[in-house]
Amino acid sequence: MKYSLLLIFTVLLFGCDNNDESAALPEGSPMYYPPSDTNEWLSISPNEAGWNSSSINELLTFLEDNNTRAFIMLKDGKIVIEEYFGNNLSGTGPFGQNSQWYWASAGKTLTATLAGIAQQEGRLNIADPTSDYLGKGWTSLPADKEDLITVRDQLTMTTGLDHEVADLNCTLPSCLTYKADAGQQWFYHNAPYTLLEKVIENATGVDYNAYTDQKLEAVTGMRGQWIKQDYNNVYWSTARDMARFGLLMLNKGEWDGTKVLLDDAYYDQMVNTSQVLNPSYGYLWWLNGKSSIIFPGLPDVFNTSLSENAPGDLFAGLGKNGQFVEVIPSKKLVVVRMGEAPDGSLVPIAFHNEMWEKINLL
Repeated sequence: MKYSLLLIFTVLLFGCDNNDESAALPEGSPMYYPPSDTNEWLSISPNEAGWNSSSINELLTFLEDNNTRAFIMLKDGKIVIEEYFGNNLSGTGPFGQNSQWYWASAGKTLTATLAGIAQQEGRLNIADPTSDYLGKGWTSLPADKEDLITVRDQLTMTTGLDHEVADLNCTLPSCLTYKADAGQQWFYHNAPYTLLEKVIENATGVDYNAYTDQKLEAVTGMRGQWIKQDYNNVYWSTARDMARFGLLMLNKGEWDGTKVLLDDAYYDQMVNTSQVLNPSYGYLWWLNGKSSIIFPGLPDVFNTSLSENAPGDLFAGLGKNGQFVEVIPSKKLVVVRMGEAPDGSLVPIAFHNEMWEKINLL
């Protein structure tokens, strides 16, 4: 494997792939959806899925050796691999199917989806200035510069707010200062993202946890919750909940005949390149198979893709310490990984690439 040391050691700040040819699911087995009111889930063996089962032990050993707690692979919605490792957070027992874990910035993908739902309901328009929803003075910018920042800029990490500040999570106006006009700079800045949640709350008039429950959890059977942590709002759930969300996204926002995200145009914008500065970023989703990428914590462009080993149409929610929810439309796959950090970087890009090297052996 070829990794740039600079790339690996400068991926510092992921509080968190798809190519443009993934519009349609391939023909094959019908899609399965687990019941939303029970924890039942149909599984098939790797052999039934046509996989090379002799390589599974190598993958599972790699995952366990790298501090993984939960790993799930779905094919056509059915569970092919589901494994748990180590102890739960309280240390009172083994980590298992009902254990909860944090999504970190993989949860940004939930917010992107909820923004699309709020827009389809006519509650907000992502082309509107953010100040329409947060009020004037939500930053320390002059009014004319603040009004350039739209909800779409928050979704695409192009607000232009200064990233050379002491705390990139701080959402106070005093922490949000001018660096460039909106749309002219790409930088992975967590605070403007976090304020999207307040944008959605103010636009809908509904508490953020309640809106998540109404629009996503009630339909899919997810049972997670947002929990405040300093400036951040972090989603916690089981690994199966994360897999349910991945399955919803695999099916373009549809769950067993119910359209959760009705706006197909928004979905396509969300999981494809959203701006010219960082082709590997959609609306809070990371995209594989692109010619270049800007990683968190860096202003620099790297002429590489997110993962050379993963399928080119993969799109993913990626979070601190290796929280992954990944969708591969061409193979009708969903991959979930939860756990502790496998290495010293907050988002383990090298680990992610090696994980896909092992998956490919299947």
